[in-house]
Amino acid sequence: MPITMNPLVVGRVIGDVLDPFSSSVSLRVVYNSNKEVINCGELKPSQIINHPRVEVGGDDLRTLYTLVMVDPDAPSPSNPNMREYLHWLVTNIPATTEASFGQEVVSYESPRPTSGIHRFIFVLFRQLGRQPIPAPGWRQNFITRDFAEYYNLGLPVAAVYFNCQRQDLADQKFTNSTNTPSKLGEWIPTKPSMDDPLVVVDGD
Repeated sequence: MPITMNPLVVGRVIGDVLDPFSSSVSLRVVYNSNKEVINCGELKPSQIINHPRVEVGGDDLRTLYTLVMVDPDAPSPSNPNMREYLHWLVTNIPATTEASFGQEVVSYESPRPTSGIHRFIFVLFRQLGRQPIPAPGWRQNFITRDFAEYYNLGLPVAAVYFNCQRQDLADQKFTNSTNTPSKLGEWIPTKPSMDDPLVVVDGD
């Protein structure tokens, strides 16, 4: 496939968030049992309240993966000064299984875009082995490239993304939702220094 036809290039996922890479592992992301994430596709906020089922390919259970979900368009595509916003982080996912078999380092926060069309990107990295990865000190201004470099994850082995925009109340298909954003009491409230690629919070 010519690189210009790669949907990750067309959608500027490669460029804004990732460097060019070759996919080598299958990655399937499905919301609500039947809403599969397809590159360039669109999902509504009401369809992505709960974390999706994420199926990871491969052929050896001893191979482990890290999954990152980010929004590079926060708070708005015209002024993405929170790029990238971290929505989910799961590590130590065995090959041939699902993200639920890994370690959830940062809990899933359902996307709620308020302005413009946002891209929500799932990125899969192959780990060198089982490794502890502490929760970053913030969700905003998370940098996937720096995160991967800091933990020697190399280039991604798979990625997929969808588009999402604000959903008017009249268009919502649900009522009395119990979904709320994850509490951020554990996050450092100050913006990270640009000189430090990643700040981590040590456990008690």
